[in-house]
Amino acid sequence: MVPKNNTTNTSESLVIRAAEEGDLDRLMELSTLVGSGMTSMPTDRQSWVDKLERSIADFNREEPKKNGDIYFMVMEDLSTGKIVGSGAVYAGIGLHRPFYSYKLATITTSSEKLDLTIYTRMLNLVNDFTGTTEIGSLFLLPEYRRDGIGKFLSRSRFLLLADFPERFDEIVFAEMRGWLDENDDSPFWNALGKKFFDLSFQKADFISAVDGFQFISDLMPKSPVYLDLLPEEAQAVIGKPHDDAAGAFHILQKEGFSYSGYVDIFDAGPSIETPLDKIQTVKDSEDKVLKETFSIQESHAIKNFESYFLSNSQLRNYRMTRGPLMQLEDGGIAISDRDAAALKVQIGDTLKIVKE
Repeated sequence: MVPKNNTTNTSESLVIRAAEEGDLDRLMELSTLVGSGMTSMPTDRQSWVDKLERSIADFNREEPKKNGDIYFMVMEDLSTGKIVGSGAVYAGIGLHRPFYSYKLATITTSSEKLDLTIYTRMLNLVNDFTGTTEIGSLFLLPEYRRDGIGKFLSRSRFLLLADFPERFDEIVFAEMRGWLDENDDSPFWNALGKKFFDLSFQKADFISAVDGFQFISDLMPKSPVYLDLLPEEAQAVIGKPHDDAAGAFHILQKEGFSYSGYVDIFDAGPSIETPLDKIQTVKDSEDKVLKETFSIQESHAIKNFESYFLSNSQLRNYRMTRGPLMQLEDGGIAISDRDAAALKVQIGDTLKIVKE
């Protein structure tokens, strides 16, 4: 194998694992740092209790229901025991409760008498993502946004898809947080949604996170919205991601996700999608048998290893980490004893691996 420089900080041991009941208080703390626009992480304790119960049950369910299934994961710094980030995969979107998007469309009209053609852009309220899989809930503490840790956290969700594709749907999408102003407010919501609900963006966001989208079904008009009737500042942010989401948006594009005109109904953030089997991490991942381990101290002297993302491929105790890996001549692999302990694997176990 061609030697490469190791980009992993070997002094830091991070593991991504299925969330547990004991993570509740720390997840509540993370919610307060997320800010507006991420409905999957509300600052509501009962919502978190329900989410964790559902996720634990789905990680332990032999046969997936694919009807609002939740696979919620946390990143833990093993050196401190601190929860520093989160990510999740949601299967069977819109089957448990309706999921709404706006779809951009263009209507062309013309007048032969006036020799004039008009192109009118509009937004249609749709449920087109019903039955698909959503990746979301991506958050990382600011002090850990370095050394490729954010990329590891983002791509960990795709490693879960690669490990258990039968539990997910053919189409995978992500809702990116929409652009907010300096007051953490949405120009799009103020120009449209607020006219019908008389709620602030933050309040509408919170209600949808805690109580679902029924109020949208009850009150949101079903007629198309003509963009030319909206203020310019609202039109300008349609399909524009939040400044803090730029890095995540770039990672998803590299994975094969693309924008096809769907936006969030609250803040008009872009929804991007791709077939599951076209995701780059899924395509590049491999199953390998663990044959040997070495000490993490030894890895500094080893020249012929590369840095990999690793999973234990064990749904009921799902764990991922990243670290140095050696490809062995017999087709097996060797990883550090520290990473083996983090994954809770032993010699002879099969791991899912993908290069950083």
